[in-house]
Amino acid sequence: MTVTLADVAARARVSPATVSRVLNGNYPVAASTRDRVLRAVDELDYVLNGPASSLAASTSDLVGILVNDIADPFFGVMAGAVQLAVGEDTSGRGGGEKLAVVCNTNGSPERELTYLTLLQRQRAAAVVITGGAPEDAAHTAAMTAKLARLAEAGTTVVLCGRPPMPGASVAATLSFDDRTGGRLLAEHLVGLGHRRIGYVAGPAGRTTTRQRWEGHREALAAAGLLTPPAGESGTADPSAAPAAEQGQAAVQGSYDRSSGYAATVQLLERDPDLTAIAAANDTVALGVCAALRDRGLRVPEDLSVTGFDDLPFSVDAVPALTTVRVPLQDAGLRAGRLAMGLLEPPPGGSATVPVELVVRASTAAPRKP
Repeated sequence: MTVTLADVAARARVSPATVSRVLNGNYPVAASTRDRVLRAVDELDYVLNGPASSLAASTSDLVGILVNDIADPFFGVMAGAVQLAVGEDTSGRGGGEKLAVVCNTNGSPERELTYLTLLQRQRAAAVVITGGAPEDAAHTAAMTAKLARLAEAGTTVVLCGRPPMPGASVAATLSFDDRTGGRLLAEHLVGLGHRRIGYVAGPAGRTTTRQRWEGHREALAAAGLLTPPAGESGTADPSAAPAAEQGQAAVQGSYDRSSGYAATVQLLERDPDLTAIAAANDTVALGVCAALRDRGLRVPEDLSVTGFDDLPFSVDAVPALTTVRVPLQDAGLRAGRLAMGLLEPPPGGSATVPVELVVRASTAAPRKP
């Protein structure tokens, strides 16, 4: 049931006019009264109506696109594709063109919820949430509640690059097959003859980080390259990988070049005999290659390097990166069209977007001793 201004007034024990004054900021109100009203707004999850032009309709002309890091080409490509798809809706679902707004969360779960609240207040026609999700039960619960509020207000929500959220009010989910991608890359390195493989993982507590790491480990385990100490089992968390696992080392960091550089320094200190390093994404892989060059090591003659995502610069890197291609442009277009009602949702509301191995010049058979 939609919360009304009268509900907020009753909870705060003030008149509806006072609530309106607090929310509009157009009339002085005692600080204690203001605090009481704002506390009631938060407790009831009350949102203001959007612009006056949207009052006669269920939604406005606004479409929100949430990204973790707009400076990361991974998100830039998807956001651009979503925006293109939104522009395709020339019929103007609900009337007129749509305004696509990119909301940069910087990977903050709190900012993610804040942006969704702001879009709810503006009665956004649609929201596309891109990239991996935080693995936190409290945040998942808060997101589920917030998405339900958006759906009640008529907002269409599409997830792109996220795992499905059971019970969440979303129109469609497009998940990337990160686990298979991690496995394909590790299988490629093992097939070339590599047995001492370092791994640079993404940030802790993200679905993308865990799934890529798990796929990597699955391939190594199948090749007999994971041998935990007696009585210990393997781990799905790269930050907690047993140091005694045969020929393997992992370092965790951000999805950026500097993280790849710093992690490579640590990996080589931990195991100078590494013959390959798998990076969590292509940007991290650039940092890996830079650190190797600064130490007089050649790629792939001394160490092979792999990335992930097949970002636009990957083919132009020197050497060109072996990576996994995630069809970001196609997925973004599809997500935008789903949000605009231009495509039918996949069966069951969820689809897995396949990935593929792309072999280039940054990998080769390990150097001979």
